[in-house]
Amino acid sequence: MHLAACIEWLFAAENPNFTDRIRAAKAAGLTAVEFHLWRDKPLADIRRTLDETGVQLASFVVEPRRSLVDPAQHGEFLAAVRDSLVAAQQAGSPALVVASGFTRPDVPRQEQHDCAVAILRQAATLAEDAGIILLLEPLNDRVEHPGMYLVSTVEGLDMVEAVNSPNLRLLYDMYHSTVMGEDPAQVLAGRFHLVGHVQVADVPGRNQPGSGTIDWARYIGLLRGLGYDGAIGLEYRPTGPTLETLAMTRTALGV
Repeated sequence: MHLAACIEWLFAAENPNFTDRIRAAKAAGLTAVEFHLWRDKPLADIRRTLDETGVQLASFVVEPRRSLVDPAQHGEFLAAVRDSLVAAQQAGSPALVVASGFTRPDVPRQEQHDCAVAILRQAATLAEDAGIILLLEPLNDRVEHPGMYLVSTVEGLDMVEAVNSPNLRLLYDMYHSTVMGEDPAQVLAGRFHLVGHVQVADVPGRNQPGSGTIDWARYIGLLRGLGYDGAIGLEYRPTGPTLETLAMTRTALGV
C-alpha cells in the first residue's frame, strides 16, 4: 500500500499554486496525489509536473456531476464521462470517480437502483474503450451529503457486480462508511475484489487519521488481510500544517 495525498486539501494552505502541491507531496515522500474536480485545474501544467516529479495521479471526479438514478440526466452524465475520459488521458489516465446523485423520493428504490446500473453499464463501456477505471463512490447522508442516494457500501458493490465490467470498481471511503455505521469487515466480506481504491479520514470531523475514534490498526490490518496493495487516498481536512498531520497519519496507519 502507498499513500496518495488529496491535494484539494493537503498542502493547500502552504501552496496556493496547485501544481506546487504536487511538488510538496513529492518532497514529503509521497508517490501519488488525487484531487476533486478537474475543469478548474491546469491539466497541462499538472501533467508536466507529474512527469517532472514522477508522482502518479490516482484519481479525480467526473464532472459536471449528474445523477445516476434519474434517467433525465443520463445523457448529460454520459457527456460528462466522455469529457472526463479525455481529460484523464491528458493527465496520465487516473481513475475517475462518480457518485449516485440525490434520491428521488417519489420513485421506488429498486427503480432508482436499476437506473444507476443501466447507465453505469454504458459508462463502463466508454471507460473500457479508453482504458480507464471508473470508481463508484458511496457517500454519507448524515453529515456532508444529505439526500444522497447511494450511501451503502453493500448496494454499491451490488451495482458494480451487476455491471460486471473490469473498468468499474468501488471506491471504498472508510470515512463515509464509518459515518454510516458500517463495519468494513462485514460490508467487504467476500467482495473485496470489486474494490478499486480506498480513501481515509477520521471520525468525527473528517480530519487526519489519528485525530478521531477510528481503530486504524484494525482497519488497515483488514486491508492487508484482504490483500490490498493499492493507493490509500488521504482525503482529510488537515487540522494544522500538512506535514504535521501527515506524520500523525503515517503513525496511525502504519503505512
